[in-house]
This record gives sequence, C-alpha cells and structure tokens, in this order.
Amino acid sequence: MAKKKFFWFSAGSCMPFDLDPQELAMAAYLQITLNISAANRAAAAGIYQKYKAPFLNTIAGAKTKELLVREEDVQVLHGFDSAENARAYLQSELFTADVVAGLEPLLDASPDVRIYQVV
Repeated sequence: MAKKKFFWFSAGSCMPFDLDPQELAMAAYLQITLNISAANRAAAAGIYQKYKAPFLNTIAGAKTKELLVREEDVQVLHGFDSAENARAYLQSELFTADVVAGLEPLLDASPDVRIYQVV
C-alpha cells in the first residue's frame, strides 16, 4: 500500500510527512479501566504522561497509548501489534514496578484489565 501524505500543524507552521497506513494498524488493544476519584485524577494523568514515551519507545509491539476520561472512570487504551505483546507488557517491569506502583495509591477499586483482538 502506498504511503499517504499528511500534514502536521503546530505554532503557525505546517510540515508534511509520509505515513504508511499499515504502521498504524492495530492487531490488539489493551484496555485498563481505573476508578479514580476526581481529587486524584490530575496525579493519575501525570503518571500517564510520565510513562507514555517509555511505553511507546521500549515496549515490544507498542503502537499507541491514549488516556480516556469520563465522569465515571478513566481508561487507558494501548494499541499493540499483537495480543501476545499486550500480555507481555502486563508482566513488564515498566508496568509492574512503575505504572502500577504509581497508580495503586490513587485507585478506589481494582482496575479492570482487558485485551481485545482486532478481527
């Protein structure tokens, strides 16, 4: 498939770049739903921001990571190239020692963790 031309707009400038649509294709999603009170959400967002780049740069198969917020809860949606890599991330030191350790004191209940495969 041919690369498509996209444009990045920032601070009054426009920069073109090429993107292969296959580079963005997800094979699996890891969805983690967190019950976090309004008082703790800023701290939780800080943890998300702190570990987003290490996740994308060091975890095998990681493609995207998005923070979804609604009144009832917060979700972190991770895109992967395979369900196996999504499962492996849950066992990684980044997740267990950094992300979980940072979020644990902020949680009102155990998180709901689900892996979905794209069909």
